[in-house]
Order: sequence, then C-alpha cells, then structure tokens
Amino acid sequence: MKNKLEELRKERGIKQEELAEAMEVSRQTIGSLENGRYNPSILLAFKLARYFEMSIEDIFIYEEDSE
Repeated sequence: MKNKLEELRKERGIKQEELAEAMEVSRQTIGSLENGRYNPSILLAFKLARYFEMSIEDIFIYEEDSE
C-alpha cells in the first residue's frame, strides 16, 4: 500500500518525531509507514486521517496485486 504521509508531513513542516508523539507511536513507526515497510492499523489510519483533516483514502492508496 502506498501513501502520501511523508509528502503531507513535509508540506506542513512537521517532524517525524512530532507526528509520532501526536499519534502515540515511535518515530521508527512513522519512518516505516513513509517508506512503505509497514501498513498502519485501522486505528492509526483513522488517527492520521483526522490529524491531517483528510480521508483515509486521500492518504493511503490501495493497489491490488496484479496476479
């Protein structure tokens, strides 16, 4: 799953540490989300969407595997 998290965070001048604190997760979790190594729990996805005042679908882009 791709996401626009890093782009949104940088546009708003927010550090990974600041976002992590607001989401009550580690900075490493935010980094892993931004790099696509980790998919968020539904709760974290909702918290991020609320934080950025966007829908989950506007932040996270689901792509079906073409198999």
